[in-house]
Amino acid sequence: MEREIVVGIDIGTTKIAVFIGSKDEQGKPIILGMGKSESIGVDRGIVRNIEQTSISIKKAIEEVEQKTGYVVKEVFVGIAGNQIRNIQHRGNIMLESKGHIIREADKERLIKDQENLVLQPGEKIIHVVPQSFIVDGDGDIINPIGMPGSCLEGNFNIITGNVSNIENIIRSVEMANCKVRNLILEPIASAEAVVNASEKEAGVCLVDIGGGTTDVAIFHDGILRHTAVIPLAGNAITDDIKEGCSIIKTQAEALKTRFGSCLAASAKEDEIIAIPGFRGRDPREISMKTLAGIIQARMEMIIDQVLFEIKSKKYEKKLIAGIVLSGGGAKMRDCVQLTEFITGIEARVGTPQDHLGGTITEEITHPMHATGIGLILEGLKKIEKEDNSNKTPMATKFNEAIVEKEEEISVEEEASKEQNAKKKPSENKTKGFIVSWLEGLFKDDGTE
Repeated sequence: MEREIVVGIDIGTTKIAVFIGSKDEQGKPIILGMGKSESIGVDRGIVRNIEQTSISIKKAIEEVEQKTGYVVKEVFVGIAGNQIRNIQHRGNIMLESKGHIIREADKERLIKDQENLVLQPGEKIIHVVPQSFIVDGDGDIINPIGMPGSCLEGNFNIITGNVSNIENIIRSVEMANCKVRNLILEPIASAEAVVNASEKEAGVCLVDIGGGTTDVAIFHDGILRHTAVIPLAGNAITDDIKEGCSIIKTQAEALKTRFGSCLAASAKEDEIIAIPGFRGRDPREISMKTLAGIIQARMEMIIDQVLFEIKSKKYEKKLIAGIVLSGGGAKMRDCVQLTEFITGIEARVGTPQDHLGGTITEEITHPMHATGIGLILEGLKKIEKEDNSNKTPMATKFNEAIVEKEEEISVEEEASKEQNAKKKPSENKTKGFIVSWLEGLFKDDGTE
């Protein structure tokens, strides 16, 4: 049996990354290749310019196609943005008869039924996440399968997104000549890449510090309990450095990534960074302590928002596995220490290598690629659950794609020939009718 190929696109504020993955002989997920490009047209996780975003997506797809030899057709796409909303909802279904044994199909029917929930105008459901089940009034059941009952109820966390943003994502992908198989919330994807099942069971908070947004996902008892998107992240820090040091944005980004620290107390006053001046002017000197002070101020704001999300859902005492940091911002020096200092909760930087097999490069294991790799892992799980017998493969080998294209062209040509063949008899009949009518007309003229 041919292995299933999965494609994921992480549409971020600073970069667009496309991953192609599959499973090895042992059933462990592997990354076959990655392509990335600068993200243009995306602001804080929201597609603002469809055309520019589609060009960036196309560049990343072309790069991964060249690296892997696969032609991308369908993709799983990550979605984020500060318009993401959580709705707590309770639903129920009546079962066939009293004493009915609850099956997987019953549970799926209840979950599917929640998709009919009436939402605010301009909203669409992205995920329905079961929190707990109730069977005939007996509550707090994690898995009701196998239990007898006549009424199955459930408490759900329904995650919604803005319809306009969802449509913009789909259109930008389609303009890059691909179809969207499914949308996956980015915090869910990131958690899949850097958090394991035991941590989710114990209680863990994922904090993905990206370019435009910081994504938060809280897990407890193995269930996603809460998600949030904070509209502050790496780009806000870059802008602060740019304004605070009176330099251009590219220089500010370079300072942040090369010398940035989240703790001003650990930086030395006498360590100076020289920034080249414009057109022969004197270089601008910036102390490491000043730079760290600017970064720390913004990072404190971000972590305070994260702590607010944790406390608002009353999970500050339940996160036994602590906080897991991912995204590009997680690689800044002293980020873990500042997080622990503000929250009082243990923290670590999460990397995806523990969840992957095959050859793992240093670039792939960078925390900034947690979302893209998570899309592959989440996509593989979805494909295993679904019936994919009638679905087209998400990517095919280059030679197979050429054959398919040739077959499509030949089918179109055949259909065109058949259509022309049908037209010809009718054309001949029409011509014959016109000729006979003219002959009759001239005969009538002759007799007169």
